[in-house]
Amino acid sequence: MALGSLLPELLPGGAGRTPLIERIARWAREKPDAPAFTFVDYSLDPSGVHVTYDWAETDRRARALAVRLRQVAGPGDRAALLLPQTLDYMMTMLGAMYAHVVAVPLFSPDLPGHADRLIGAYTDAEPAVIVTSRNALPHVEKFLADHDVPRPREIVFAEEVEPALGEGWTDEPFGFDDLAYLQYTSGSTRRPAGVEITHGNVTANAMQLWAGWAPEKPDPELVSWLPLFHDMGLIATMALPLVRGDHAIFTDPVSFIMNPLRWMQLIAERPGKNVYTAGPNFAYEYVATAAKPEKIAGLDLSGLTTCLNGAEPIRTSTLAMFAEALEPAGLRPGAQAPGYGLAEATVFVTAAADDAPPRTIAADREALTGGELRPDDRGTSTLVSCGRPCGQFVAIVDPETRLEQPDGRVGEIWVHGPNTAPGYWRNSERSQETFGGELAEPGGLPAGPWMKTGDYGVVHEGELYVTGRIKDLIIVDGRNHYPQDIEVTAQEAHQAVRPDHVAAFALAGAETERLVVVAERNRRVPLGRLDPEEVEAAVRAAVNVEHEMSVHEFVLIEPGGVSRTSSGKIARAATRQRYLDGGLPTTAAKLASRK
Repeated sequence: MALGSLLPELLPGGAGRTPLIERIARWAREKPDAPAFTFVDYSLDPSGVHVTYDWAETDRRARALAVRLRQVAGPGDRAALLLPQTLDYMMTMLGAMYAHVVAVPLFSPDLPGHADRLIGAYTDAEPAVIVTSRNALPHVEKFLADHDVPRPREIVFAEEVEPALGEGWTDEPFGFDDLAYLQYTSGSTRRPAGVEITHGNVTANAMQLWAGWAPEKPDPELVSWLPLFHDMGLIATMALPLVRGDHAIFTDPVSFIMNPLRWMQLIAERPGKNVYTAGPNFAYEYVATAAKPEKIAGLDLSGLTTCLNGAEPIRTSTLAMFAEALEPAGLRPGAQAPGYGLAEATVFVTAAADDAPPRTIAADREALTGGELRPDDRGTSTLVSCGRPCGQFVAIVDPETRLEQPDGRVGEIWVHGPNTAPGYWRNSERSQETFGGELAEPGGLPAGPWMKTGDYGVVHEGELYVTGRIKDLIIVDGRNHYPQDIEVTAQEAHQAVRPDHVAAFALAGAETERLVVVAERNRRVPLGRLDPEEVEAAVRAAVNVEHEMSVHEFVLIEPGGVSRTSSGKIARAATRQRYLDGGLPTTAAKLASRK
């Protein structure tokens, strides 16, 4: 069963066919003094220093960056953003789009934990110019010196571009098919994939997101800490406000990690507004853990209209924990909005944002692994609804036969709409594999092209439920197992296993795949009281009972050892590779070193 329809304003001749970047000038004319982007800097003051650009200043500075970039690069050249997350980062993105220079949103090389991703994406993009800041220059120079990567023609310092330079910019026409930026995906051990995002893609997805969130209330504002080098952060913070000229308040990810309640405090500072925000599942759990009664006293979250939880798998325990922890601060039951998206669709695909508590369904695990969603109040698998698409089509398809599946049958999630990217940068073979899907019997749906997400899902009562990544599926003795189910079982088996820091994956065996479970040690259990054999026995027994399968090997590792993507998801393929390479920081080694 397929879901969705296209937005009339995005069809040829529709009112929404104006490229999003052109709207900056409109808002600069119509409401020049209205706030556009506010950056909150906690490095200068723990309470946060707010710096705001209105729409007139945003337009002026973006044009100035466009002039500066065109002095050193031509249309179609790439500009790598290797600078901290500030207003300068935002102005550089907008300036590159004005200049027809293809932005590559990355980050300062000193950001911990992302070195391999930066090397791969930077090398693949072959940028003509690097945009950075004076403070980040030593890190950029070290990055260029230490790695065999392309040298740029020039390094531009964003904060040194004079705003008056923008007066010399002459507008150039934009086409919906013109390339705007390269969004590099995360979490894969393969060659990095730069998703080609066109001006049409970013325009469509921003409008789809607004329509999906239904912000009909006055004075909507966006609050975010998400990294601008990540698809969710970029579209929510940069593109969304451009649709109607609204206000975005943002900080940087490190400030959030240092104190997760800053996110909630920024929301509570907007009295009388309707606030929208987004984050991955782990961020909501992080906030809920920190939201002690004395810490949230005085916070008023009644103005939080929608908080999108946009990273699968979305845990029912996280939804419940967040609701319970923040209810005393005025969080409405309908504010939480589970959603689904990916960079290949620009980001947004579906959301459950209809001002109702998140919907969940208990399902028979045996039937689910066999490809059928069979609701069962005593079911051992619980799925969270990711809602419905807006402005695009979603179909559940058998990847082998290319036939659309009926309601209740599991298949691959395929997406068709103006937000789906044309392909991957300089990778035609992989582009055709992902973006060239054709339905064998389209019926009333478009025959193609469909974007194949690589995710399994199922439609039930008109809503999408995501069941897992196809490449992560574990097949033992002919039976399918979703790794997230095994991971939950493992983390609940013993208190020494750190919740949401478990990776389950399969290795090839002589006759069947063999299950490996890698789990981080919970810091709350001191090393002196830890019995690794007891933890392993508990996990093995729980997996055997719950899933009727044996664990080939259980590895307990130190906190921070499980690989994660830039959005906080468990990177099972990367963890598997580190396991095979012997690169995991095992607790056994830690204990041995203490003797």
